Amino acid sequence: MTLPRFYPIFDDVSWLRRMLPLGVKLVQLRIKDQPEDALRVQLSEARDLCTDHGAVLVVNDHWQLAIELGCDWVHLGQEDLDEADVPAIRAAGLKLGLSTHDKAELARALALKPDYVALGPIYPTILKKMKWHQQGIEKLSVWKALVGDIPLVAIGGMSTERAGGAFESGANVVSAVTDITLHDDPEGRVKAWLEVCG
Repeated sequence: MTLPRFYPIFDDVSWLRRMLPLGVKLVQLRIKDQPEDALRVQLSEARDLCTDHGAVLVVNDHWQLAIELGCDWVHLGQEDLDEADVPAIRAAGLKLGLSTHDKAELARALALKPDYVALGPIYPTILKKMKWHQQGIEKLSVWKALVGDIPLVAIGGMSTERAGGAFESGANVVSAVTDITLHDDPEGRVKAWLEVCG
């Protein structure tokens, strides 16, 4: 399976309204700490926006809602995986992306036959406190040898300047968060990303 090489992650559907018209074709909506009704509204709009723009929507964590709303993809971190009903996710026809940080987590992920594997943080990240120090770009080559044909996503501290090195080291897809959301010109940054990853 071939995924678009640029994979931004946003925490509110308003970002999708701004960025999908620019040509983003793969996007994750990662919403934390909102009531279920608000989540349902955001995910429904995100699903419809992605359909309209021919883009792939990946729902972070909220797999029950993803199933209920007829979404196509869900992403689970290792902690989310403890709680998730993976057979139910698969029975609903959803594709599954999984986060990994070490070889034990990778073995667990590969046993579930994921549709992509993410490795991070490649560089230090300010997005969230993590027990994992930066993995380093070299680890992408190790992971790619282990995952084979499964798409490999590089995440954590990624920027347009660092994307080329990630691709050269084995990443199929590069994910960005704060490099866009904290930028003075988020739209301009997304255009630069699309150019780098084109």
